[in-house]
Amino acid sequence: MAEYDYVAIDPAGRERGGSVKAGTIEDARAKLDARKLFIVRLEQGANESARRRAGLSLRAPRLSPKELTLFTRQLSTLIQVSPLEESLRTIGRQSEKDHVRAIVGKVHGGVLEGRRLADALGAEPKSFPPLYRAMISAGESSGSLPTIMERLSDLMERQAVIRSKVLTAIAYPSVLAAFAVCVVAALMIFVVPKVVEQFDTVGQQLPLLTRLVMGLSAFLAGYWWMLLILIALSGLLFWRALKNDGFRYRFDATLLALPLLGRLIRDLHAAQMARTLSTMVASRLPLMEGLSLTANTVHNRVLRKASDDIVEAIRGGGSLSAALRRAGVFPPLLVYLAASGESAGRLDTMLERAADYLEREFDSFTSAALAMLEPVIIILMGGIVAVIILSILLPILQLQSLTGA
Repeated sequence: MAEYDYVAIDPAGRERGGSVKAGTIEDARAKLDARKLFIVRLEQGANESARRRAGLSLRAPRLSPKELTLFTRQLSTLIQVSPLEESLRTIGRQSEKDHVRAIVGKVHGGVLEGRRLADALGAEPKSFPPLYRAMISAGESSGSLPTIMERLSDLMERQAVIRSKVLTAIAYPSVLAAFAVCVVAALMIFVVPKVVEQFDTVGQQLPLLTRLVMGLSAFLAGYWWMLLILIALSGLLFWRALKNDGFRYRFDATLLALPLLGRLIRDLHAAQMARTLSTMVASRLPLMEGLSLTANTVHNRVLRKASDDIVEAIRGGGSLSAALRRAGVFPPLLVYLAASGESAGRLDTMLERAADYLEREFDSFTSAALAMLEPVIIILMGGIVAVIILSILLPILQLQSLTGA
């Protein structure tokens, strides 16, 4: 059975919309007539092909973080000048991707059926997380949906910038290191064996460095496939081990204990939490609800437990700053500014300032780290290549000295 999208007028004169399953379009029309709906538009769902492809795939379609950010900004802009239903219809029609049209169309249908926007978004929980829907719900309840949508757009765009910087900080050195490994592996597997085989008939003992390089080259040339299998198995076992809560917690604690990386992870999480809480407090959302929803988005198990402990401490009557201080894993600046905000009644402003400072610290740290890491990788690769070349030149120099003697 196919799905047919419809727009109709109910007996009370209100416009309704949604989708109905039927074998043919005539069957769909009959079903709507039986519900006493006057059909304005009835057509096979524009997202039907997307649904079929989703059925063949292993994963249901969902909005990526980039697509969700774009959707939020578009909706924030359009609802300033047009009704919500018309804004959703416009976004769905102008989207170039089938799965985005399907998801927005489903939300649009829910709104046409009379549901609140937060409830309509709940039909696609993989695309719209609980924190997102909670802020939308707060905006609808308080009658300030356009204002909260604007704040939510700013929050998501700022988070997108941070994600982009994190990916840049990870991707650039990773690509450079992978290229260096490929160059060295190619030299050891293909170049060194061709050169050193010329020394087999010399009859003299080769230098130690040359023998070591020749042995390593012979091993890589003969058993490179075994190394790849071992690396793949190790990665699979490590991935399976991360599914265990105890191992994951110890691994995350080890990451936080690292001299530079641990501080980077801690500050990045603190900045994200501070900016999210600032937006929620400014939107008049309960602090407890904001903390609970934010904690569920944290990937590091140690920081997630600390966030859960903060929720329990505040539920017991404590303040946010005191709970942050007792957790012991958050930057002192965040604790201080949270305490100042609570005492002055400007918690949202002070949390936003803390987020700004921590994000600037992250930018400075990643810029300095990338500036240092690039020459380190180049120098390391140059040193390895120099050792390989030296191992080839030493026998040649040895032969020349024996010939001169």
